Amino acid sequence: GPPLLLGANGKAETSPRFMESFETRHSRHEVSAAVAQKLGVERPSLKLDSQCKYGALARGDAPMFMRFPPKGYKEKIWDHAAGAIIVEEAGGVVSDARGNALDFSRGRFLEVEEGIVAATPDMHKKLVDAVQSVLLK
Repeated sequence: GPPLLLGANGKAETSPRFMESFETRHSRHEVSAAVAQKLGVERPSLKLDSQCKYGALARGDAPMFMRFPPKGYKEKIWDHAAGAIIVEEAGGVVSDARGNALDFSRGRFLEVEEGIVAATPDMHKKLVDAVQSVLLK
């Protein structure tokens, strides 16, 4: 069956939480907050940088991660490739903000315009839909 979302304490979560980058120059926190509100997430975000967020998602600390860089910021493949594999091997889904798979074959930078999201399989489509609703406002 589908994996059960567990918190770091090993108990099932009753209220979801989202993760986002700690650094505001890496992600627009106001977009993450608007998406979380649309999804009914009431808990504060868990702010992590580097590949820690992918490991935290894979082990069940939160069911979703969002990153919405400011215009002009180029995502580097080395900031996401290993973490994306870890999440996918744990059963999660990593994509751009439109739900498309990340393409690590295009050189040093990812061609991602709107951002990157990662989530448990049952949360991913809801997350992408909420992101698109917020970004298309």
